Amino acid sequence: MSVTERTDVLVIGSGFGGAIPAYHLAAGGAEVVILERGPHLTAADFTHDLRLGSYTRIVDLVQGDGITVVAGNCVGGSSVVYFAASLRAPSFVFDRRGSLGHRLWPSTLTRAALDPWYDRVEEALPVARPSWDQVPYPGGLFAAACTRAGRTCNPVPVAVDLARCTNCNWMLNGCHFDAKRSMLLNYLPAATAHGAEIRPLHEAQTIAPATTPGYRYRVSYTQLDAGDYRLPVGVGAIEAKTVVLAAGALATPVLLQRSAPLLGGVPQAVGRYFSGNGDRVSIADVDEGKVRDLLGLERAPGIPYQGFAIGKPIGSMSYDRLDPATAEFTRFSLQQIYFPGITDLLAQATDTPATSWFGVHKKEMRARWPSWLSVLAMTEDDNEGVFGPPPPTGSSTRVATSLCLSTLSYRPTANTLRGWAAADAEARTVLERDGLARVRPWSENAAGSVSAHPLASCRMGDDPATSALDERGELRGHPGLFVTDGSAVPTSLCVNPSLTIAALAERACPGIVESTAEAGVRARYGAPAPR
Repeated sequence: MSVTERTDVLVIGSGFGGAIPAYHLAAGGAEVVILERGPHLTAADFTHDLRLGSYTRIVDLVQGDGITVVAGNCVGGSSVVYFAASLRAPSFVFDRRGSLGHRLWPSTLTRAALDPWYDRVEEALPVARPSWDQVPYPGGLFAAACTRAGRTCNPVPVAVDLARCTNCNWMLNGCHFDAKRSMLLNYLPAATAHGAEIRPLHEAQTIAPATTPGYRYRVSYTQLDAGDYRLPVGVGAIEAKTVVLAAGALATPVLLQRSAPLLGGVPQAVGRYFSGNGDRVSIADVDEGKVRDLLGLERAPGIPYQGFAIGKPIGSMSYDRLDPATAEFTRFSLQQIYFPGITDLLAQATDTPATSWFGVHKKEMRARWPSWLSVLAMTEDDNEGVFGPPPPTGSSTRVATSLCLSTLSYRPTANTLRGWAAADAEARTVLERDGLARVRPWSENAAGSVSAHPLASCRMGDDPATSALDERGELRGHPGLFVTDGSAVPTSLCVNPSLTIAALAERACPGIVESTAEAGVRARYGAPAPR
């Protein structure tokens, strides 16, 4: 049965981009409802396995044409399944021009201008800066290899309670010990403490003008079956004076595309300029003997390494190639990272594309799995992703519990390929020195490019022709409709994007509160960081 309700503010999505505005608006006095497509799980529900029906409840694998993206699907969004690396974007990122030849970020947004908002997020999470004694062994191995190659390497700041963390390395499944500081532990409980209501398994379908005087938008939604997200169990609609769209860079543009006829059109940049944050993963097949002889390391008596899966997923990182004086599309970071065994098939075993990810050579390589080391390069890509026409419902076509087919098409340009080639060369320089390891980028035969950092599909900027949002994050031509998730970030960042997404959401909150007050809601801005 269809039900129409009303609220002051409707937030679509509960990750970094949704939880933060939800808290500030609720704390400021507004009535807030949060729609979340995924289920609501807590620490007790998170498991340490890769069985279908456990992690697949909260992780979506979204396959497009030429790209596959990993995203969270639960209350708390990707903050529940991310690896918690929390870094500020380099200053040069905000001056990027891309292949369009003009500044892509709003002129009011610089690293210095965003620093106070980074401060707020770091206080709320908070972010910890590990010592070398707290870095997992693979991170130490990568650091030793960097040092030997004449490079620098540093521990990665993480949104993790290091005293509580057990180094179980199951972050993809959520944190069973509540050590990872997801939105479940700060902004969302603070929002609900101020009266916000979270509705899991509610998928927004369209946004249209409201029918009630004084309200701006009407959002139609579908309630999903908890056991099979492909099955609807109900429908409804909510009218609101302000809508905050934070469904993620894979869902926000699709929802707006489907709503375009109802809204009288949306900016042409909606669904264009998608970025995978320039993600590029390589596997280093490490020689145990060289670890002992070249690096002088020994994890245990007689065992130099064999520590691929030990510790937290992310430990150390080299920033040496983030030089603002170098040309765009040649700057990147290299980060030690661990991915669960389900991704092993992507490691290339040979130089022959037809046999690079299966066969005898792959079987032999996988037998050495404990001696692998993963490296993630985050580069400057060219925002070349484009979404096709939206599916009838949802943001993609769900063919299984966690497998979705998207209309997103991604064809790397020469600029993006140049950045990937530079990152590959640097990884080889560091890790193949004197035969320490053999570096193999992930194969693109099975899944195309792979990213866990979707961005920019509904980006902000100064140019109306190439950006969907103004510098406040408001959708052009649609007062009171804001976008605060990763889709608003204009470009790839060369670092993990979660802290920047959160800082931009914090930055947008005063304007969202002001717009809500202008619509007749008694709301004010100024709540402290949640504890």
